[in-house]
Amino acid sequence: MGLLRSSMLVLIPAVFFSSTADAFSSSIPSSVRRYSHSSSSLFAAAEIQFVKGLEEKVVPDIKLTRARDGSSGIATFKFKNPNVFDASTASAGDVTGMFLVDTEGEMMTTSVNASFVNGKPQAIESTLMINSPEEWDRFMRFMDRYGEANGLGFNKAG
Repeated sequence: MGLLRSSMLVLIPAVFFSSTADAFSSSIPSSVRRYSHSSSSLFAAAEIQFVKGLEEKVVPDIKLTRARDGSSGIATFKFKNPNVFDASTASAGDVTGMFLVDTEGEMMTTSVNASFVNGKPQAIESTLMINSPEEWDRFMRFMDRYGEANGLGFNKAG
């Protein structure tokens, strides 16, 4: 794998702008993607699952790193108190990985780690390895859909 850039891409909850606010878009940094909840074919077209068929409702913090040559990358997802830990979801099944599901299909990783405090699960951190420019493009299409559905913005660090 190539050397990773020292800067990271970070997805953060975004502020929503109505069409009347677009007149002020010149004051908004171009590195921030803005999403609105207007009707769109992408809206609600992507979700993350830890148990097949059970949507994770908690929106994670996501950090992306990419090799300088674009040949590979890493996406790190951090979920605080995910609903997969809720007692009401225990009967849905076991955590078998993290599944990124959208209209194009599914990406998955088994690199899923839970952290515990006093014996109770508190968080999940999951890592998705991206091994080619095509996988990177596929992942970014998923993130566009997921961001649209969950009010995430795109902010380039550094």
